[in-house]
Amino acid sequence: MEFNVMSILTFVIGFFGGFLLIFIIYIIRNNQNENKANKLIEDAKREADKHKRDSLMELKEESYRLKQEVDKEIKEKKAEMKETESRLMQREASLDKREEMLQKRDINLEEKENNLLAKQKEIQEKEFKMDELLKQELAELEKIAKFSKEKAHDLIMKRVEDDMAKEIVEYIKEQEQNAKLEAHEKAKQIIVSSMERYAEDVANEQTVSTIDLPNDEMKGRLIGREGRNIRTIEAVTGVDLIIDDTPETIVISSFDPLRREIAKITIETLIKDGRIHPSRIEEVYDKVSKDINTKITEMGNQAIYDLGLSKMDPDLINLIGKLKYRTSYGQNALQHSIEVANLTGLMASELGENVSLAKRAGLLHDIGKSIDFEIEGSHVEIGANLARKYHEDATIINAIESHHGDKDANNIISVLVEIADTLSAARPGARNDTMENYMKRLSQLEEIGNSFAGVEKTFAVQAGREIRVMVKPDEVDEAKSYKIARDIKDRIEAEMQYPGTIKINVIRETRAIEEAK
Repeated sequence: MEFNVMSILTFVIGFFGGFLLIFIIYIIRNNQNENKANKLIEDAKREADKHKRDSLMELKEESYRLKQEVDKEIKEKKAEMKETESRLMQREASLDKREEMLQKRDINLEEKENNLLAKQKEIQEKEFKMDELLKQELAELEKIAKFSKEKAHDLIMKRVEDDMAKEIVEYIKEQEQNAKLEAHEKAKQIIVSSMERYAEDVANEQTVSTIDLPNDEMKGRLIGREGRNIRTIEAVTGVDLIIDDTPETIVISSFDPLRREIAKITIETLIKDGRIHPSRIEEVYDKVSKDINTKITEMGNQAIYDLGLSKMDPDLINLIGKLKYRTSYGQNALQHSIEVANLTGLMASELGENVSLAKRAGLLHDIGKSIDFEIEGSHVEIGANLARKYHEDATIINAIESHHGDKDANNIISVLVEIADTLSAARPGARNDTMENYMKRLSQLEEIGNSFAGVEKTFAVQAGREIRVMVKPDEVDEAKSYKIARDIKDRIEAEMQYPGTIKINVIRETRAIEEAK
């Protein structure tokens, strides 16, 4: 029992002793940590004070440096201001000197002006006195000559007029010839330049109106039983088929070249197909008509695209394409219109005119030919009406109306279209003409020339492009020969139709002949 009490007492004493020891150790360590913290705080304060002193030193140094720079800049500005002030003072002094010089110059000019006014007044007085003296002298001369000034003037002018009349006529004639020569040369240069820039092969076309058959049996098949096939073909296509004894050939007859072309393609298609009966004929004709219409539109659009023209009415484009199936003396109308458009555009470019408008006028100048088989009237009248219908420019309408001389050209583009039309038609090989028409034209030219009084003989030369009129020199003087040439020109233009131009050359020759024996 005592052992247990002692054990408990020892345990309690040991417990409290350990606790006391732990508490003492904690107090000691806490004091050590507080000392370390105080030391760290003191070290931090010392470091902060050091940084503060260093910062103040740097700030003072930077402030001093900036002050030095500002002082230097102020000194430089003061020096510049002083220099500027010096220059201004010099300029002011110079202006003062210039003002003084100008004042002196004004004074001198005023003095000179006064002197000039005085001299001018003196001269006017002398001129007035001279006029008075001249009048007195003229009056004295009129008294002595008994002839007034007006009468003398009229007499002198009359003598001068009589003496110079012939020279004036010759001078006017010479200047007129020179002007014509210069204008002719200039026109030739423009035309030649345009033709050099536009080179197109001459394509002579004639609408084909005959069809070759594989054999003569095909004629019977085209005629059909009791002629029903040929009647259907003629009724559908609007052409006449001539089937005669010519071997393996039939002829298509129609005034409308487009119908003739459609009928030709239709019959050729039927021959290749072999099935020839009324319903098949109508079927093929409808297909060929649609294909031709599509082709016509494509050709019209291609022509506009190639010429670089602006948008046109679709109906007008279709009419342009129809020109492909129209010929004039063997010359294809569409190719001719495109050629005229190009030539007109080139000449307009040389003259500084509207090239696009010139090309458009050239392309549409023969547009009436596309439907002149369908409507009564000349292609000029029809073309002008079409241009008005599709609201084309007034210049284009005038070009259409004037390109054959039906109306006067009122603008330069109309004249260029007329020239280009003549060039295209007159190119060698461009158009065909029969020998009968050719001989008739030559005979008519010679008859017109021989019909004038004083004409000895007329010769048509250069394939009718020129006539040479020989006049009797004792009946026709030089002035009258010019009148005969102009009268022949007017008669030819009024009575004849011809491609290109005709030159009238009146020749008056005087020969002095003697015979030595």
